[in-house]
Amino acid sequence: MPTVNDTFLQDSPIRSEQVSEIIKGATQGDIGAHSIFLGQVRSDLVNKQSVTIIEYSAYDEMVNNEMKKIISQVSAKYDDLKRVYIMHSKGAVKAGEISLFVFVGCGHRIQSFEAVADLVNLIKQRIPIWKKEYLDDDTYIWTENEN
Repeated sequence: MPTVNDTFLQDSPIRSEQVSEIIKGATQGDIGAHSIFLGQVRSDLVNKQSVTIIEYSAYDEMVNNEMKKIISQVSAKYDDLKRVYIMHSKGAVKAGEISLFVFVGCGHRIQSFEAVADLVNLIKQRIPIWKKEYLDDDTYIWTENEN
């Protein structure tokens, strides 16, 4: 089983300093490749209005349990996986800010590319996080994850 973080939610956007610290902390002799996914809030047009903020809500315990299952599933598939770090925002995240950070460290590049893609896809499919998109006219809509 790879080294994994304990909690997967935080009450703010993902900051570049966090990303940098995780990368610096993951330099191990047996890791030859790091792959990263950063999910950023887009200012999509909805009903001719731009998305300005997404407010994420979730039950921490449900998210943590499901994340552990996903990591276990991906770890069984990729025997070269050494390190996994996943963080998703809760609360308000403005357009242009990062709401999802997925990091993997593997012995070799191919498994790192594939493992990070699998993790992101499974997160989008299975993690119970709800999104309330605020538009620039001060209205909002609830949305579902899309692949």
